[in-house]
Parts: sequence; C-alpha cells; structure tokens
Amino acid sequence: MAKKKLAFGGYSINFKGCKDTMESVMGSSPIGPSEMTKKIWGYVKRKRLAKK
Repeated sequence: MAKKKLAFGGYSINFKGCKDTMESVMGSSPIGPSEMTKKIWGYVKRKRLAKK
C-alpha cells in the first residue's frame, strides 16, 4: 500500500480557530512578498500552528 504523501517540506499548518485578522498580522502599510512570508512564519511559530 502507498503511504500518505506529506505536505511539501513535511509541515502542515492549520489556521482553524484563529481570530486574528490579516491586518493585525501584517500591519496596515504595504510590504513586499519576502517581508510578508517572514511575518506569516513568525505568526505561525508564535501561535504554534505548524505540525510535522
């Protein structure tokens, strides 16, 4: 039997139950894609949303 394929990188992220808005995570000023990625991963790590 084939094993279940893991998510790319081996992480799965679940935002279920999060009440924060994107503006509260990202801020209200425009930012570039690299800064956006850093803020999303900072949020995920702070809230412990990533599972292997």
